[in-house]
Amino acid sequence: VGSEMCIRDRNCMVTLGTQRRTAMGMSYNKLWKLLIDKKMKKSDLRKRAGISSSSLAKLTKDENVTTEVLGKICQELQCDIADIMEFVPDPEEQE
Repeated sequence: VGSEMCIRDRNCMVTLGTQRRTAMGMSYNKLWKLLIDKKMKKSDLRKRAGISSSSLAKLTKDENVTTEVLGKICQELQCDIADIMEFVPDPEEQE
């Protein structure tokens, strides 16, 4: 009641009454480092994990993807979710 939600870049901002809370953004830098360690290209991951090119593009831009996509990647790379992504603070929201 009285709440609104908006998406700004890769972060989600929720306004509840007079309080404003900002969720942290996501970073998939860990995934790209893991691919380098495994000598694997992004296109190889896309094919082997069975994810779409649009999902891969979203990952490259640190945008939201489904948990199904993240699960397929983790299964292919035999890793945990924390090995491929992390939440990072929004620099615009820090004072």
